Amino acid sequence: MRLIVTGGAGFIGSAFIRLALRERWADRIVNLDKLTYAGNLENLREVEEDERYEFAHLDICDEAGVARVFEREKPDAIVHFAAESHVDRSILGPAAFVETNVRGTFVMLEAARAAKTARFLHVSTDEVYGSIPGSLDADENYPLRPSSPYSASKAGSDLLALSYFTTYKMNVVVTRASNNYGPYQFPEKLIPLMISNAMEDKPLPIYGDGMQIRDWLYVDDHCRAICAALTKGAPGEIYNVGGSRALPNREVVTLILASLGKPESLMKTVTDRPGHDRRYAITTEKLESQTGWKAQVPFEDGLNRTIQWYRDNAPWTARVRSGEYQAYYERNYSRR
Repeated sequence: MRLIVTGGAGFIGSAFIRLALRERWADRIVNLDKLTYAGNLENLREVEEDERYEFAHLDICDEAGVARVFEREKPDAIVHFAAESHVDRSILGPAAFVETNVRGTFVMLEAARAAKTARFLHVSTDEVYGSIPGSLDADENYPLRPSSPYSASKAGSDLLALSYFTTYKMNVVVTRASNNYGPYQFPEKLIPLMISNAMEDKPLPIYGDGMQIRDWLYVDDHCRAICAALTKGAPGEIYNVGGSRALPNREVVTLILASLGKPESLMKTVTDRPGHDRRYAITTEKLESQTGWKAQVPFEDGLNRTIQWYRDNAPWTARVRSGEYQAYYERNYSRR
């Protein structure tokens, strides 16, 4: 299989490329990435010399550049990760989210349609469902109720991708994953931010009461789910991907502090962010029954692996947290 992977220098995209090459899911992978603040080619150091892999520094909104890659590569499938993905950043500046997540997806869909690419897998998020009340779990038919510019832009790109199946009969599949965690995650998301701050004895900012509930999915489990949906999923279908382990944020942070031997006094309550969803919850029954996929990594094991990775790779964290990240961190948390 010849793949074009967009956003492959990001956290989940790079994990997918590393695993795909290691487990021989593909004969060739071309990675299209703009290299924004969250894109880091260091994440792909172990595969950069692999003759099956090629990196192309390219913005997915560049129609001519994308078309040239498709013409040259004639891919069998697209795995579309590229997206602006952080809720807080979407609140501070939503324009980039609409441009990349909606228009960028449109450019990729059009290029795939022109090239008659066999399959287009669009990677999305459970945040498109919004906050799930009570004890309900959202299946793939649950109404879309996005709460942030980020989740709204992803919901829009989901619908756009699915429209290409209905209108143009393109072989499109959409996956919606819960909160990912694992090695190489940029330290603005909850788990790597809390690990990094705790290791340096810095305050750990907790939004509101910290009882927002999220389902946690180890990144390699997510990548295996994407492979399952890519190879076994039905055209035009949506597949939820979750770790089946929902916990309040505060409990996750408490586990991190205990693992690092740090006091809970490092937790610092900050003003909750606008429109903060209270609870995410999804069922993965459809993906499991149709493809045989199932999450393999228990949360405690995955969390301990992740914490150990950040302890062993402190210089990586220091490099990615410099410069622009620090400016964002100050803008987002200093007044809370």
